[in-house]
Amino acid sequence: MSRVRVTVTRTAGSVPRDAGTQMLVSAEEITGTIGGGALEWEAMRRAREMLASGQSAFAETIPLGPSRGQCCGGSVTLEYALADKLIAPDTTPLWIYGAGHVGRALVSVMSPLPDFAITWIDTSAERFPSVIPDTVTQLVAADPARAAVHAPDATDHLILTYSHDIDLALCNALLSLPFKSMGLIGSATKWARFQSRLRALGHTPAQISRIACPIGDPSLGKHPQAIAIGVATAMITGGIGVQRTAAG
Repeated sequence: MSRVRVTVTRTAGSVPRDAGTQMLVSAEEITGTIGGGALEWEAMRRAREMLASGQSAFAETIPLGPSRGQCCGGSVTLEYALADKLIAPDTTPLWIYGAGHVGRALVSVMSPLPDFAITWIDTSAERFPSVIPDTVTQLVAADPARAAVHAPDATDHLILTYSHDIDLALCNALLSLPFKSMGLIGSATKWARFQSRLRALGHTPAQISRIACPIGDPSLGKHPQAIAIGVATAMITGGIGVQRTAAG
């Protein structure tokens, strides 16, 4: 093996990253980050020394403070081991429907985060950008509502397609399935119409209330990237936020 996996196994006090954070180091490059500037630079140096010496594994506890040019004041225990890849973290499945401006902004914000396994759905390959992050699974589905039934039970769903009819079909399908959360982009007017139409399709008010619509943070504005930041912030902190002024 020609790479070393560096893992933060224990922390105390103020530190750059939490336990479980990983970085993969080779002689030429790194993947991931354990943060901390000087801490990371030192870990890279030690990992490359390990590669050069043939050592297979070791661990060290590093105090962070002025002597290392850092003001954190805590300590970090690092474990070094020869490895081909990073250990995949536990992730929440996130299905994003729609590859338009907001969908692209959401994927750009969410895809670097290690906590979400993203599946990105739209009706044709031409609707996607030419480059898609390696961490994102692209799914072309002529009928996204039929594809949605294959999502894992604990999936977060974000619905923001180019078509209100597709959006409604997705809401209708998903309300009959187990899911973790569901967010729908739209204005207050769109949401009022959707509630009426979903009731007509047989869904109860309690079921319909599980849909967050509109999504985002109104204080950030209506720009696609601003909506994406608001949604991502809400999801990181535990739920899809509601944006009362989003256009849909």
